[in-house]
Amino acid sequence: MNARDTSVGARTLKRLRKSRGWSLAGLSHSLANVASQRGISLPVPITSVQRSVARWECAASPVRPSHHYQLLLAHLYARNASGTLSLGPGSDFSELLTALAHHGESDHQLSELRSLVTRSVTTGNEGLLALLGPHVGTTVTSALENPARIDATLLHGLHAAVENANRQVGSLPFARLQLLLFPVVETCQRLLGSEVPTPLLPGLRTVASQALTLAGRIAFETYDDGASGSLYAAATEAAEPLPSWHRAVVHMSHALVVLYSTPGTDAARVLVEAAVRGARTGDNPAVRGRAHALHSEIAARSGDRRQALSALSLARYDIDGTQEGNPPSSGFSSYHLRGFEGLCDLHTGDASTADTHFAEAAAALTRPRDRLQRAIITTDQALARIRLGDPVSGTALLHTCADEVAAMGGRVPALRLRRARHALRPWHSERFVAELDDHLLTMQQG
Repeated sequence: MNARDTSVGARTLKRLRKSRGWSLAGLSHSLANVASQRGISLPVPITSVQRSVARWECAASPVRPSHHYQLLLAHLYARNASGTLSLGPGSDFSELLTALAHHGESDHQLSELRSLVTRSVTTGNEGLLALLGPHVGTTVTSALENPARIDATLLHGLHAAVENANRQVGSLPFARLQLLLFPVVETCQRLLGSEVPTPLLPGLRTVASQALTLAGRIAFETYDDGASGSLYAAATEAAEPLPSWHRAVVHMSHALVVLYSTPGTDAARVLVEAAVRGARTGDNPAVRGRAHALHSEIAARSGDRRQALSALSLARYDIDGTQEGNPPSSGFSSYHLRGFEGLCDLHTGDASTADTHFAEAAAALTRPRDRLQRAIITTDQALARIRLGDPVSGTALLHTCADEVAAMGGRVPALRLRRARHALRPWHSERFVAELDDHLLTMQQG
């Protein structure tokens, strides 16, 4: 963080305080009250707390709040000025986390802080609706009581909540993401079963399809395959009246889940082919490109190199030059495609070329949202190196993947990790394999 970032953090903290009408002393007393209510020690007098507040907001040389004070601030700003829980995008709580990030706090600490506060305050319907952001929870309650009251503002709030959960994939444990997404899924399903004004139905169906698709993926990652299948079925039904590329997005996500929860590739192939048909008749090139890429993976895993290369060629045609202006749900780049090219070579071609493709893809996918995909690609790269006769280098990559799986709990990278470990059987007596097994055992016990 540079000095300008730190000053932004100081200004944000000051703005939050003033928005509540608090002086420095007023905020200090509020923090003391929170500490008392939460049973958190505050071993210094109020005057010392006030001096700390002033240092956090100092424009010339701001000081980052300690973790002790961060927790108190988080509990304080978890409720808005009227006392209603509000943790979602645009809330004071969200602004606080942004301010702390500008002050130089680590992503890990901010994630832990968010998780800790959310667990402690989100109990019952009030807490779950708080995750939707300021004012949205109240609007949802009103709309559920009378669906005729639903408006574009509510749909925008629900969409923002889905996007927020989607951005957190790779940053938060999947169990936490379920908590973030649950109120949106519940709201969408209840509204779809109500008499919603006809002009707003397409928007509601779009949000519902996105929320149910993400929920289906998260349920799979938490090993609830039954719930996952039901959620994908509901997502497909919600998307049915929408343009065909919406259904293609649902089918693609579902296909990946089926690929890892069902033996063979036949069931996944049916979904991928449906996605390709839907994407071809739609007007979203990024979705078409991703559908073709998944088709190439199914073909490669079946040993059909010719079909895999043909699908990759179609995917490359759609993806090149089409990145700008695509919907967030399409989030598929040429670097993601590079990973599919690596898969094609790994299963039907040259492992050395696959290694190069995987390395390029992993190096480019640096966003937090890409963390899970990067772990999967790195595991595949490790397998390529093992097949090249370099098990030591491959094992070193698997250690990195094991750390990522332990942090995220991703089911797909865990399965890929297990398959790569099987490829090390010829070296089972080597020390580097024993060390990997120890790492994997420690990960499972943790």
